Amino acid sequence: MTSTARPARPPFVLGGPWRWLLPVLLVLLFLAVLFWLPWQARQMEATERQEQLIADTLWVEQTIRFELTRNEEALAALGAELAEGKLAAPALQARLAQMLKLSHELEQVRWFDPGLRLQAASAAPGAPALRAPARDAAEMARAGRLGRYAEPYAGALPGQHLLDYHLPLFRDGAYAGSLVATVDLKILLDETVPWWFAQDNAISLVDRDDGVLAKRAAAGPGRGVYTHKRALDLTGATLMLATDSVKSEPRLLPNLLVGSVVLLALGLLASLMALWRHIARRLAAEGALRQQMAFRTAMENSLVTGLRARDLEGRVTYVNPAFCKMVGLPAEELLGKTPPMPYWAPEAMAVYQQRFAAVLAGQATEQFETIFQRSDGVRVPVLIFEAPLVDSDARQTGWMSSILDISDLKRVEELNRQQQEKLQASARLATMGEISSMLAHELNQPLAAIASYTTGALNVLGRASAQGQSVDAGLLQPALEQASLQAQRAGQIIRSVHEFVKKREPQRQRIGVHALVDGIYALIELQARKFYVMVETSIAPDLPCVSADRMMLEQVLLNLTRNGIEAMQDIAPGRRLLRIAASCAHGQVCVAVIDQGHGIAPEVAARLFSPFFSTKAEGMGMGLSVCRSAVEFHGGSLKHAANPDGGTIFSFSLPAQAAPLG
Repeated sequence: MTSTARPARPPFVLGGPWRWLLPVLLVLLFLAVLFWLPWQARQMEATERQEQLIADTLWVEQTIRFELTRNEEALAALGAELAEGKLAAPALQARLAQMLKLSHELEQVRWFDPGLRLQAASAAPGAPALRAPARDAAEMARAGRLGRYAEPYAGALPGQHLLDYHLPLFRDGAYAGSLVATVDLKILLDETVPWWFAQDNAISLVDRDDGVLAKRAAAGPGRGVYTHKRALDLTGATLMLATDSVKSEPRLLPNLLVGSVVLLALGLLASLMALWRHIARRLAAEGALRQQMAFRTAMENSLVTGLRARDLEGRVTYVNPAFCKMVGLPAEELLGKTPPMPYWAPEAMAVYQQRFAAVLAGQATEQFETIFQRSDGVRVPVLIFEAPLVDSDARQTGWMSSILDISDLKRVEELNRQQQEKLQASARLATMGEISSMLAHELNQPLAAIASYTTGALNVLGRASAQGQSVDAGLLQPALEQASLQAQRAGQIIRSVHEFVKKREPQRQRIGVHALVDGIYALIELQARKFYVMVETSIAPDLPCVSADRMMLEQVLLNLTRNGIEAMQDIAPGRRLLRIAASCAHGQVCVAVIDQGHGIAPEVAARLFSPFFSTKAEGMGMGLSVCRSAVEFHGGSLKHAANPDGGTIFSFSLPAQAAPLG
């Protein structure tokens, strides 16, 4: 078997039609640039001419508006003197003649009385009455109490158009007539438009339908190439300033010759300038970046909020000094670390792992509280805010956390809780002080009964002993049983008071509303009997329990019932009914105390729950404030409403507890 060697491929050589492709492309590119630059220069020149025309038109418009404003101010000064009656007829005529002399564009100035009858006019001939449109303008100026222009109209001379300005006069708030100044628009244009502008442009004043009212064209009509319109800001009249340049579009041939020379002469310079500009911009950007980095570093170092950045795998990529101080570790021991972290507290390790798994799944909690452990073992309660960390392409690269040390906040909350407990205890003692007289009266009854029954039993024993007879046990048993029953009743009252006023830590437990009401029903009846108030209860039999501290809720219920009972002390005895109702709706157990008293005035209702506010002469103003704090401590709310039958309904709601599984 023989093999033949494959001939080597010759190197690629640019030949044939390819030889001319690159030079042709370069020539075409050069020609394109050669023609594009003059065309671009022509466009820039056209834009420049248009912008210059707009600027000049704006200047002319301001000049015209300034001249009209000057006339308005002169007319206002004259009107003020006329309204005050300071001008006699000769002085008025002199002032009018002076105004015409100073303002050539003024055709005439007239003064009309409140009935729009002519009282005085300038030396120029004036119409004795106003035209119908001018009357409308005068009425509108009078209604608005401000000067107003009327729409332009044709004058007596051919091609003449006039513009009236109506200024209402008032004396002591009453309409005293009008001053009407008539402006010749052609003279106004000739007086205000400078000659150099009129040499290059045809300028006109036109109405809303583009009808020409006055025109100045020293160099002939415009060519319609560069035009601009601008509205004069005149109250009541629509007047436009239109300019049309006499210049034509710039020619291309001179620009083509200039462009070819400029292109060859400035090509290298433009390249060098572009390179220098690029280098300068780069150096400036680097300097700005260094400055921004220094500023950001200084700002982050001055923060008291801890900052921590993690990548998508949970690796720490950045910490600031505040975070290092918070956990008691240097940045070198934190950067690059993956969970478990050295500042995780052992007792919260399971929660940390659960949150970290959510972070890896892209479901980080935006805000949560947790505990960090410093290097010295001290626990630090913190509040963490998590947010996605994205790059310039809007892709998430990790998570940024802001950490706040809330140790002081927790200490304040604990102090507030302790103060609330002290306030609750004080309120209970104050309540017992208020019902002490009723308590003494209530205890006197069972103690008197005990004394009576025991005295009777002793008398029976004495008589039997004196007669030498034995005592029948059946005779003494009823008396002793009644004495025992009364002793138990007195003991129950004393135990209720003791349980109510003793100080202890709040203890949440499952409590039924039935048991809650029964626990303090004796105390409620004590207050009710003092004012001859009947007490009714309406509690649903299947009402769910609530998780709460019994003593705190008893305090709330006793305060509300006491307020309801005292609110009915001045009404008819037949209406003194206090109802305690309880129901459940939408997962909330609602307890309502309903009285038929005098109700609550609106000015009192606004401050009802404010501390130290009371409508009672001997009250401290803390009862309802303490009640609301106790209810909100259990996650509920306290509110009040008017009773349709008269009186007030106080109600508080607490989250219902699900029944335990059997």
